[in-house]
Amino acid sequence: MKFALVNPPWSFDGSIYFGCRDPHLPLEFGYAKMLLEQAGHEAEIIDAQLFGLSLEETRRRVADLHPDATVVTTAPSYLFWRCAPPELRVPIRTVVALKDVGGRMVAVGPHGSTTPQATLRKLGVEAVVMGECEEVLVALAQAADWTVVPHVCTAEGVNGGPAAARFTDLPALHWPDEWIRRHQHHHHRFDAQPGGPGAEMEASRGCPYNCTFCAKENFRDVYRKRPVPVLVEELDGLVAQGVEYIYFIDEIFLPNEPLLQALAERPVTFGIQTRLDLWKPPMIELLGKAGCVSIEAGVESLSVEGRAALDKKCRMGTDELSQRLILAKQAVPFVQANLILSEHDTQERIAAWRDHMRAHGVWANDPVPLFPYPGSPEYRLRWGLPDDDAWERAVDHYLTHHSAFCDFQDQAPRPIRELETVGDA
Repeated sequence: MKFALVNPPWSFDGSIYFGCRDPHLPLEFGYAKMLLEQAGHEAEIIDAQLFGLSLEETRRRVADLHPDATVVTTAPSYLFWRCAPPELRVPIRTVVALKDVGGRMVAVGPHGSTTPQATLRKLGVEAVVMGECEEVLVALAQAADWTVVPHVCTAEGVNGGPAAARFTDLPALHWPDEWIRRHQHHHHRFDAQPGGPGAEMEASRGCPYNCTFCAKENFRDVYRKRPVPVLVEELDGLVAQGVEYIYFIDEIFLPNEPLLQALAERPVTFGIQTRLDLWKPPMIELLGKAGCVSIEAGVESLSVEGRAALDKKCRMGTDELSQRLILAKQAVPFVQANLILSEHDTQERIAAWRDHMRAHGVWANDPVPLFPYPGSPEYRLRWGLPDDDAWERAVDHYLTHHSAFCDFQDQAPRPIRELETVGDA
């Protein structure tokens, strides 16, 4: 069976989308391609975002391939499954453009994982994969009847729940030289201008914590680690292609001494997202020596009550967390402390703490309003399990309750019902 794996030509006008708008390597499609080929099938990734393809150019690429099935993702990359654009405007347009040339149409991504039937209906595809998609796509390739494949939603109904891949047996990814040459973006890097290509890797998947704001209940949930030898093979391939910066997309990059030692021996820098209350000072020092130049650290709230409301299960108080952030800044050029808007934190305390952090070189953001993503405990606590209107409900709530938005969002977000009108500009 021949597959076209399509990352659409993304645009984010009018969206509340929190993620980076630059292209990133489509890791989920990279894994899926390798697993499909190992199973005797053909697969080609068509990344319209990375290659700057228009919808018409994407259509021509797919038509030239003559695939038996075309897979369209509803998030720009695995990095942003937890904060995907809530609306399906771009995937809808992509499916409409490809439907008569793409064979059987399949959707993957966070929307289908959380609201499979609504996603199936909106996109007009034949199947929606729920959860992590790599292994399920191989199962679809092997099956004559897609309705019996687990973790898949079709017009006949939902078969099982979201998939969790084994992950630990995924092979090292290898990207074409042309892809790497085009990947000049260094995600979340602020210490220097890029001098060569960047890339993304995944050392672990999932998180052992269940903070209320994190949308991971239906995908990328259970914590798993890839073997260090596989990571080193992937890393060495990227370094040989001229990559000078790696961003680890892990939900939570936990201390991993063998991996850090391997990174220290290679001419590459990297960035991570983590919780510094889980890092002891010697490991923070090793993190810096290994080449880490960017840390995005979750603090979320400055009060015990605020962190408890978010179910952070933090091991430290604010003073100790502050000391750990300052210590990290002594080893790593850029350290960011993330805050979420909380009724438990006064504006005076926030301002004083941010000033204190800045005085020690740590960047702390202005608290961001919490978006209740479907698939997060926050959504479930407010409204119960997500139904077909979950994404609309979350966006409407966000637009109703917040008149000011974070500094990297479009300042005129629009409701999903407006954005998902296919003929809308």
